[in-house]
Amino acid sequence: MRASPGRHSSASFAPDSSRDGAQRGGAFGGAVDLVAAAHGTADPRGIREVHALVRLMAEQRPGVPISLGFVDVDLPALPSLIDRVVADGKQATSCSPASGAPSAVVVPLLLSSGYHTAVDIAREADRRPYQVQAAAALGPDPALADVLVDRLLDCVRLRGIDRVVLAAAGSSDRRALLDCSATAALLSERIDRPVEIGYVSGAGERLGPVLARSTGKVAVATYLLAPGFFADRVRWIAAGRPVSAPLGADPRIAALALHRYDVARKMSVVAV
Repeated sequence: MRASPGRHSSASFAPDSSRDGAQRGGAFGGAVDLVAAAHGTADPRGIREVHALVRLMAEQRPGVPISLGFVDVDLPALPSLIDRVVADGKQATSCSPASGAPSAVVVPLLLSSGYHTAVDIAREADRRPYQVQAAAALGPDPALADVLVDRLLDCVRLRGIDRVVLAAAGSSDRRALLDCSATAALLSERIDRPVEIGYVSGAGERLGPVLARSTGKVAVATYLLAPGFFADRVRWIAAGRPVSAPLGADPRIAALALHRYDVARKMSVVAV
């Protein structure tokens, strides 16, 4: 699935008219694009979910031009999308540039820090200093823990569950593992149950062994943004245990992504 054609590519989610300063004004008085950066997937279900999330972001912030690019697998690739966004930004602001404001803020639609935030996305900001600002990853954040709780409640009654295993994609980057640990703690606080983490790939203990040694009645909380290979793998490894759906396109996650955009945008102005 692809979004309707827009300013930058087939993955643009705001109309050209949003360039109008009257719509874009705010405290900064200039046009700063939001470039959502997702991992990408070959699974059309995952693509649909990510597009739905970005549409929610566009609905919540209609005055901000939003484009979607990918750090892996899918198109448009993030570097080429950034080039087009920055080029368009230069044309639009050549007469009255916003003092200190970047052309674009890249918001990772990623649940944890790790390689893609520290390397792929950071590289885009480094190669275009003062033009591109990188925001933080979505997680860890209480909003994600709240969504996790709701997804669990959709699949099981917690009264009959002794413990929960948080099923995460995994990473070789220690920062990502620490972020997942923080998310597990936030989830545990909300459900008053012990929460352990099992990873589908990368470093950290794998999901299968964690489930095998978990006693009592266990539910699996899927800590993935969208359906696809990893989500299917989690359900298969769970072997009949209750498994929550991926977080998906949720208004709270859209609001969180916009909050990351706002923080990064403000930081870029303060740093000038």
